[in-house]
Amino acid sequence: MNFKSIALAAALVTGAVAQQPSAQQILEGARISATLTKLDAGLSGQLRKGGVSTPITLFLKGKDIQFQFSENKGPWRIFHMQIGDKDFNLYEIANGKTLEFPAAKIVQPIANTDLTYEDLALRFFFWPDPVLEATEDVGGQSCYKLRIDKPKGSSGRYEVVYVWIHTKFGAFMRIRGHDKSGGLVKEFQVEDIMKVEGNVWTLRKMQVATCDPASGRRISITDVTFDTPKKAGPRGVR
Repeated sequence: MNFKSIALAAALVTGAVAQQPSAQQILEGARISATLTKLDAGLSGQLRKGGVSTPITLFLKGKDIQFQFSENKGPWRIFHMQIGDKDFNLYEIANGKTLEFPAAKIVQPIANTDLTYEDLALRFFFWPDPVLEATEDVGGQSCYKLRIDKPKGSSGRYEVVYVWIHTKFGAFMRIRGHDKSGGLVKEFQVEDIMKVEGNVWTLRKMQVATCDPASGRRISITDVTFDTPKKAGPRGVR
């Protein structure tokens, strides 16, 4: 290789590095895609486990998240979460009143599914200081692999979370949550994504699996599907 070829190769490499987004930018983009900040209608869908379907709706405005679900065709339960780097405030809205929700319940399953309140709110997407570890393929798709460590003093089941985010579309494709011993306790695997407006992509279908931390084996699975968002719909967080 002559000098000009070496200089050209170096310039190409430098340009590629300069264009690569930071880990924080990648994570923020995935957060927007996951909850559709720009759409007032939010995301509506279903949790399905063992033949039982539970409708859900999810909204996001900054670090304010609201989610709703209806269990066994009963009335809708509405929850509001305010997220900080270490702490969070979770409230249930019932009969026009805002009631504080016990923090310990954030790790409890929603409607007997594999999703907890922490999972549905994607709380770990708000943890600070993500680290870009590599670029890997997930289902044949190129993804950024991020590591996000739980802030010291923060509650929740996961000690470290790995997130794979599509390099082109910005939607998350896989999430793995590990406990203090490094055991895999939960895995989110996206099976399909959809384009909703402009260049914004979000998930359409995924599986959420509870795993045995000792073996990593899946012991329970919930299917999550979301509908194509509409321009008008139920009011979200304001």
